[in-house]
Amino acid sequence: MNTLIKPGATRQLKNRTSFRQSVRNSLTMAYRGLLKIKRTPEQLFDVTLQPIIFTLMFTYIFGGAISGDVQNYLPVIIPGILVQTVIGTSIVTGVQLREDMEKGVFDRFKSLPISRIAPLAGALLADTVRYTIATVLTFVMGYIMGFRPEGGLGYVALAALLVIGCSWAVSWIFAFFGVIARTASSVQGISMLVLFPLTFLSNAFVPVNTMPDWLQWFVNVNPISHLVSAVRNLVNAGTMGSDIVYSLVGAAAIVAIFAPITVRAYMRRT
Repeated sequence: MNTLIKPGATRQLKNRTSFRQSVRNSLTMAYRGLLKIKRTPEQLFDVTLQPIIFTLMFTYIFGGAISGDVQNYLPVIIPGILVQTVIGTSIVTGVQLREDMEKGVFDRFKSLPISRIAPLAGALLADTVRYTIATVLTFVMGYIMGFRPEGGLGYVALAALLVIGCSWAVSWIFAFFGVIARTASSVQGISMLVLFPLTFLSNAFVPVNTMPDWLQWFVNVNPISHLVSAVRNLVNAGTMGSDIVYSLVGAAAIVAIFAPITVRAYMRRT
């Protein structure tokens, strides 16, 4: 005898999924995201070519003018390029999320007996792999050019984890844009308008004291500046100052604000 599934039964099943099932479903969706990267490796161009191009370009253009030579500029620019590249990569989270929703992929997920939050959580988890690739390549490129972190390998690893964690937090902002925007191109445009001023109006590339007085106040309160300073202190001196505290508190605040509203907006859309 055939078993009839009542309308809404799948949704009720999703609502009853346990935390353990939600985690397992989210990891499965993260694996799906990694398979997408494997099948279309050009998705990694931004995290593989950008660190190399930006490091070479900024170092040889600004190195002599700012620090006298390339070697003295590397401890300044490598942390700046690292933060700019990895934070910039978080935009992809929102863009790809919007693309999946436009193609109806999430509509198919709604018919499956899985946690409703799993596709969103899986996308955010999968992108941490992109952040890790960008982080490793930036440090490797710096090492090839002669950068030798005085803080040692342990503090370099700690700096990497800090940048990856903060980038994951920022990705919640762009995930929110991805859920509420109408097109993937609009997500990218809005995200660049937010991120571009924050990364370039910071201490990532030039000393703050070389800027006009009216601009210095913004640079000094810019969260990107605090993150760059925290990374510099870790990799160049092996010290942890107040900047790392500001960065972690800022990341936690972003997640606390944007995670609930992103999940709420995502639930309404799906």
